[in-house]
Order: sequence, then C-alpha cells, then structure tokens
Amino acid sequence: MSAHADTHAHDDHGHHHKETFVTKYIFSQDHKMIAKQYLITGTIMGVIGVIMSLMIRMQIAWPEEPNVIFEALLGKWAPDGVMDADIYLALVTIHGTIMVFFVLTAGLSGTFSNLLIPLQIGARDMASGFLNMVSYWLFFLSSVIMIISLFVEAGPAAAGWTIYPPLSALPLAQSGSGMGMTLWLVSMAIFIASSLLGSLNYIVTIINLRTKGMSMTRLPLTIWTFLVTAIIGVVSFPVLLAAALLLIMDRSFGTSFFLSDIFIQGEVLHYQGGSPVLFEHLFWFLGHPEVYIVILPAMGIVSEVIATNSRKPIFGYRAMVAAILAIAFLSTIVWGHHMFVSGMNPFLGSVFTFTTLLIAIPSAIKAFNWITTIWKGNLQFNPAMLFSIGLVSTFISGGLTGIILGDSALDINVHDTYFVVAHFHLVMGISALYGMFAGIYHWYPKMFKRMLNKNLGYIHFWITAICAYGVFFPMHFIGMAGLPRRYYTNSNFPLFDDLSDVNVIITLFALIGGVAQLVFLWNFFYSIFYGKKTVQNPWRSNTLEWTAPIKHIHGNWEGEIPHVHRWAYDYSKPGHDEDFVPQNVPLKEGEEELQH
Repeated sequence: MSAHADTHAHDDHGHHHKETFVTKYIFSQDHKMIAKQYLITGTIMGVIGVIMSLMIRMQIAWPEEPNVIFEALLGKWAPDGVMDADIYLALVTIHGTIMVFFVLTAGLSGTFSNLLIPLQIGARDMASGFLNMVSYWLFFLSSVIMIISLFVEAGPAAAGWTIYPPLSALPLAQSGSGMGMTLWLVSMAIFIASSLLGSLNYIVTIINLRTKGMSMTRLPLTIWTFLVTAIIGVVSFPVLLAAALLLIMDRSFGTSFFLSDIFIQGEVLHYQGGSPVLFEHLFWFLGHPEVYIVILPAMGIVSEVIATNSRKPIFGYRAMVAAILAIAFLSTIVWGHHMFVSGMNPFLGSVFTFTTLLIAIPSAIKAFNWITTIWKGNLQFNPAMLFSIGLVSTFISGGLTGIILGDSALDINVHDTYFVVAHFHLVMGISALYGMFAGIYHWYPKMFKRMLNKNLGYIHFWITAICAYGVFFPMHFIGMAGLPRRYYTNSNFPLFDDLSDVNVIITLFALIGGVAQLVFLWNFFYSIFYGKKTVQNPWRSNTLEWTAPIKHIHGNWEGEIPHVHRWAYDYSKPGHDEDFVPQNVPLKEGEEELQH
C-alpha cells in the first residue's frame, strides 16, 4: 500500500463511506472487526450449545421426573415437564453440531485466524477483505438457519450429529427427519461455503503477504497452525458437502446412494443398491480431520501463550512445525477408526489402527515440548497461562484413552458407550475450549483495547477445570461398565441401576461448570466497556501484533509496516536488557539468531 494511499485512508476517516455504523460494525472488511463478529456470534451459539448439554445431563440424571426448565424451554416437547424421547435425540444432534462446527471451528479459526494472521505476519489486512466479509456473513446465515430448525413444528434434526442414514435420509423415519433435517443440511452447506472461503483467504494471505524478513521459519506457531488448519479444511470439507448433497438427493429426488432394502411399518420401499456405510466413509473423511481443524488452532495459541508466560523460547520450534504437518497428513488417513463395528474387513481395520496409533507420535512431541518450555521457566500464572496448562493436561489425559479407541480389538468393547463421549470431549471439546479461552484472555487487549478482570479469570478457570474433570472422568468408568450413549433413559435396564448415582454426580458437576461460564460472560461483556485500559504490549510479548497501535486503524500500522529480523521466541536472551526482544528489533553486532 503506497504512502499516498495510506494518507488518503486517514484523510477519508470522517467521510460517510468510511465511518457509517453499517460499514464499520456490520459489513466491515477489516479483519479485526470480522474477528470480533466471529467471536461474539460463536459465543452466542456456545451459550445455546451449553444450555442443550445441561438439559441432556438433567434428563439422564433424573429421567421421567417433571422439570420446570424443560417445560419452559421445550414447550410441547416436554408435556408436564417430562422430556419427550424424540427431542432428547434432537438435543444431542444440535448440541454436537453447534459445538463442533459453530463454536469450536468458527470460534477458533474464524476469530483468531482473522485477528492474528495479518497482525502477526505484518500485513495490512487479509488478501481479500470482501471475501472475508462474505465468509462471516455466510457463517452468520448458517447459524441463523440452524437455530430456526429448532422451531420447526415436527422438531429439529434428530439423527445424531453424525446424521447417519436411514434416519437422516428418510423424511418418514421419525419426526425430526422432515423439515428439521432439511434445514440442518442447508445450514451445513452454507457453513462449508463460509469455511472454504475463509480457509482460501487465510492460505493466500500467509503465503503472499508476509512482511520483509518474515520467512516461514520465523512465523509464530499460531500462524503455522492456522495455515495447516486451513489446508485441512480445503481438503476435507468438500467431501462433507458432497455427502450432504447426495443425502438431499436421497431425501427429495428418489435416488438411493445411501439406502437399500428399507421397510417402514411392513411396507417395502423402492430404494435398492445404496449403502449407509458409504455415507459413514464420506462423513468421517471430514469428521476426523475436523477434530484437528478444531484442536490445531488451540495448540498454536497455547504454544504462543506458554512461551510468552514462561519467559523462555518455545522448545523445539522445528519439531513443533514438523509435528503440525505430520498431524495434518495423518489426520486424513485415520477416519476408519470410527467404523470398526460397521462390518469393516479386519485387515482394513488393522491398517486404520496402525495409522491411528501413529498420530500419537506428533501429538506427544507437542505435549513434551510444551512441558519442556514450562520447565524451569519464570512462570507468569495469568488466566491465559492457566487455561494453556489446562489444555496440556486434558490433551494428555484425553489422548491416552484414544489409544484404546484407536485399537480395533479394544474399541469394539467400548464403542458407542460413554467411554467414547469422555474421550472426545476431553481431547477435543474441553482442550479446544481451553485453547479458545487462553486466546481470548491473551488477545482481548488487542481486540477491545481493555483488559479482562484477572481475578474473575482465576475463578472462571478453577471452577471450569474442576468441573470438566468432574463431568468427563467418571464417564470413562460408566462407559467401561457398558452404559450406551444417546439413550434418553437407562432406567429400563436393571444392569445400569448402580450407575444412576454416578450420572447424578456428573450432572451436578455439569450444572456448576455451566454456571461458571456466566462469570466469563460477565467479565467479557463488562470489560468491553469498563475494563482497565490496556498498554501497548501488556504481556511483554515478541510478536508483531503488539507493535501495532492500540487504536484500531484500517491497515494496522501507521506509516511503514515493521520489518522482521528474528524469530518470534527470543525470550530471556543473553545480552539484552529486557527478557523479551520483539521480532522487529534488529540483531546486535555479533548477535546470532537462535538455532531453532
């Protein structure tokens, strides 16, 4: 951008086409504003998803007991306050969909890729501000359609968040298979379009718009994870779009890609030749990389926060980058481990077992490198650091159970029990949420020019951390005892009577943990207006975003963009007065750049 263009941009500041409410806050093309839009939309969706999960837990703990909350929120689906069986599965379906796609994917990639990519690589904005805006509004539209589906008379989609046929393919199958399922598919198709536009924008920006001196080996690990996440999305999301389109054809146009030999109430339907297992392959070809689309940005955020708050260089930078690339590659060849009980050939099962266990190696490299970075560091225990350490904890404890589920012989025993629920909630759900919270606490000053309340952050972390383990740790044991997931009541099975008390304990932890999020929401929205004003570089961090002025300007830096002379992790480097050296500080005479 030329100096003339820069001057013009600032001179135009007061003109209507620059500063109207609509162009500044709604149809903004500024990546910093779009990041806030993603974050606040994702937060609203998160509140809806968490309320659903609490209703699911209350139903399992106290089945068939009248509940005034059910009556208020579910209306006709909870006559006299007793939850209908159909709506239970619908809650599971929409809760899973909202949390995986609308909160974790958009909350992490949408928010932090948008906020940090231009600021950390030294760019004025994204490669295409217009496409960036379009990707957010497609995301917003898909969110609205998903919420509208909750109010369809026959009920929202109710085939599980994996929407397996035939429940999802036959409008007659159950009440949630009609209009609610159609809206689910439309919403997801629009979401995928949004995700692809965003991902392509992120890739082009990182490859083409890095400032002078910002080589790939000087990129912060956050940018590496955003780049690789975007690449995984471009590879795998179109496969889910194909599955959704084929499903729509089965539902509405009489094809049978996923249906064969179907009977409804004794009547033989005309479908033949299709296979529901084909849908499983298409779904999980996205579904497993999706786990890493969710967790990789969280890992990048945590790497940045841990290095900053340990006042130490990140340990094994190149090994971390190699691990990110290895995870990306392996994530696309392990999808079959979700299908060990689908009648898969045992030899093919052993291949998927091998690739699944292989992914533990790069994951372990990351965990060990985080621990080694913390080791003997000058630790600053602010809320962002606590949530980062929390991610390391849940990623390890959740990952260990992945070894059991990744082994075809062992998985068969616990497949579709609460053991699986415990595993993926810890390793993907809670870990990714911790990464998102760490990112919010760390970059909130950059987004809103104010600080979050640290003491409220501590309360938020400790209650959340205790309750997260309180919810998901006992689930491993009721899963090993054989308790199936997705059943709306277990009271019909005397075998599970002894587990009812455990379910009540899990639910109490879930309710307390849910209430703790109100502390965060209060802190978040109150601090936007009344939080303590931030200084230029509150965490004494090295990356380029802290060199940009506090006041948000379109173009990020006034005048020339800073040039980069070193990697992002020169903390506590001998020969310097401060324990941090920003990337734009030239090397001293005789100073060597760290071999990382």
